[in-house]
Amino acid sequence: MIWIIRLILLGYAILYFGIGAWAIMEPMKDALAFALSFEPVKDALMEVPSFMGLVGLSVSTAIGYSEVAGLYGGINLVVGFLCFLGLFSRGIAAYAFSLLAFLTFSIALGRYLFALIPTTPTYLNTFFIFEATTFVLTLCCFLYMRFLYNPRKNAQVKNVTADQKNT
Repeated sequence: MIWIIRLILLGYAILYFGIGAWAIMEPMKDALAFALSFEPVKDALMEVPSFMGLVGLSVSTAIGYSEVAGLYGGINLVVGFLCFLGLFSRGIAAYAFSLLAFLTFSIALGRYLFALIPTTPTYLNTFFIFEATTFVLTLCCFLYMRFLYNPRKNAQVKNVTADQKNT
């Protein structure tokens, strides 16, 4: 089971780190395309889909690019890095799962509450499904890591009482 946990952590590490890097690079893509004179690199850079277009954002000021890089890029980058570190430590893995559960539940709840306002779009879309699935999966992984997978604890109660008499 621990290998499944590690595969889940690795998947989320790649996913969130990639989204974070993509969001940070998005504002620089146009500037890099104009600065580069090597046409094959310039063409390849322009073929990368727009992060802001995919999530439905448009930026009208310079601070807007900073917000996209910070909120979408920075947070996702660090969450991905934390998931990667969780591959090597049970404590960090449990913390990464709890953080992912908290973040995805918060975002999904915000979508749901917004949809309760009349004339707003529905909350049910691919992003909501991803967030709800991630919440359930990471909550299960967190509970497993925190309460079920703890090889250091001794399951024999009679040994615990014997140890207390010897001290």
